[in-house]
Amino acid sequence: MSDRTGIFAGDDPFEIVRSWLFEAETSETNDPNAIALASVDEDGLPNARMVLLKDIEADAFVFYTNYGSAKGRELTASGKAAFVMHWKSLRRQVRVRGLVEREEGPQADAYYRSRSLKSRLGAWASDQSQPLDSRMTLMAEVARVTAKHGTAPERPPFWGGFRIRPVEIEFWADGAFRLHDRFRWTRAGPGADWQITRLNP
Repeated sequence: MSDRTGIFAGDDPFEIVRSWLFEAETSETNDPNAIALASVDEDGLPNARMVLLKDIEADAFVFYTNYGSAKGRELTASGKAAFVMHWKSLRRQVRVRGLVEREEGPQADAYYRSRSLKSRLGAWASDQSQPLDSRMTLMAEVARVTAKHGTAPERPPFWGGFRIRPVEIEFWADGAFRLHDRFRWTRAGPGADWQITRLNP
């Protein structure tokens, strides 16, 4: 569009997200890659929680979790997700909606190996989202899996990545007197051409 300039410039929305995230890494105090991830349960009731975005690919966003968690079950069942990235220091946000697929191959293995040993063992120990009677029970399970798996645990089969392939990405930047800049990128599906629309604030 003729008036897309500055921080919105470019023909690749993933490059814009990368650029904004790079800027946020120097200004946000904690977790500039945090996203508010939304899913829906079997009754259509929404759920939202914060997770860490771990990769921006050429056509997708990737994060990791326990597949048996509430979000893991909901994303697997619906095949759809949405998330928001918000950087208060930059006064910007990105909204994403799209289709979901699992990443449970070599890429997930490599990311799992990059985590600290305690985090890798914690992934084995936690029956995420399920009731827990005490922290003592959790720590006992950590001790058990540590004895079983040692210092080089393999990635648990119930733990891995989710890849979100967007059909919609919206960029928002703060403007004076609440006259914000908003651009929405939409496409019919992964691989299709993007259509760009400027939105009223």
